[in-house]
Amino acid sequence: MTPARTDVVVIGGGPAGLAAALAARRGGHQVCVIDRGTSPIDKACGEGLMPDAVAALRRLGVDFDDGDGLRFSGIHFVDRRWAAGAHFPAESGLGIRRAKLHRILVDRALAAGVQIMWRTKATAIETEGVRIDGRLLPCRWIIGADGVNSTCRRLAGIEAQQQSGRRVGIRQHFAVRPWTDMVEVHWSEGEQAYVTPVGSDEICVVLLGRAGGAGFSELERRFPLLAERLASAAPTDTARGAITGTVRLQRVTRGNVALVGDASAAIDAVTGEGLALAFRQAVALGEALSHGDLSLYEASHRRICRAPFIMASLLLLLDQYDRLRDIALQTLASRPRIFDGLLAAHVGARHPAAASLDVAALSFRLLCAAATPRSWSLAP
Repeated sequence: MTPARTDVVVIGGGPAGLAAALAARRGGHQVCVIDRGTSPIDKACGEGLMPDAVAALRRLGVDFDDGDGLRFSGIHFVDRRWAAGAHFPAESGLGIRRAKLHRILVDRALAAGVQIMWRTKATAIETEGVRIDGRLLPCRWIIGADGVNSTCRRLAGIEAQQQSGRRVGIRQHFAVRPWTDMVEVHWSEGEQAYVTPVGSDEICVVLLGRAGGAGFSELERRFPLLAERLASAAPTDTARGAITGTVRLQRVTRGNVALVGDASAAIDAVTGEGLALAFRQAVALGEALSHGDLSLYEASHRRICRAPFIMASLLLLLDQYDRLRDIALQTLASRPRIFDGLLAAHVGARHPAAASLDVAALSFRLLCAAATPRSWSLAP
């Protein structure tokens, strides 16, 4: 039932919207979430929550039980010639089914007093509130969390998006005991395969590539090591696809409207940081609402997105140029301290400025690789 009025209307009931609702609720606001779909909302994604995502959810009052997923300790890069791994410096990540994560967030939001209206569509945004199926719901703040093709963004008249690098991601689960406690990233020409442990006997595999190139056929040719691992593993569901890419906006607020998650800034899935960004943005937005000043969120949003977007650009550069990727993985394999430092900065456990020497060392070797014959060696 539509309330007579509320303080905050969140358009979009996915993880980003529910996190934003929890953040607003913790600030004492009455919150109503609306979504055209119904729970649980699933989406093709890598299903790995990085440590900064887990920490942000904890700040919003969301904790996980041992049976909710499987912890992972770091990231492991693999290609035909090299393998390099790095461990998180403190907290572990969590591999968890997307539908299960959504159910947990819905239950926590309801327990916190958030009202959720499924199968409900926002048709207009007005000065006084949100028009829902022809009826005005008065509110003070409006949060758009309805994805990369955000209706809220369009209705609010926020600046046009800048999109680049659209790629396809295909997800499928397999019944097999995880062979590592890390997320594996397998590299091939123009695509990656992400392997995330999500249970004691199940893994999530996501293939990322250009349109028409990603898929689970011919794994032996594209990802031979992964194909060997999956040779006797049975799929536990059908493959599910989604589009990934980079979206930037000039602003993420206008008047009393604020955008969060992919509606505000989408980052290529190669970083694994999409949900972490959304949850950190939700925390920052909640703080801004408590102060009644969305300009605080505007500044925080820029700061939160800066390092992940740089990391995405670097990783996509490795996706485009095999020679640079070869040198980068060789460097990370032979000098694990560099990888450890970069990963710590990536998950927020180390200030980006403190990782500048590691970035400089890796950049120097990549530049040398680009300027020297292919036989040049980086061996220590």
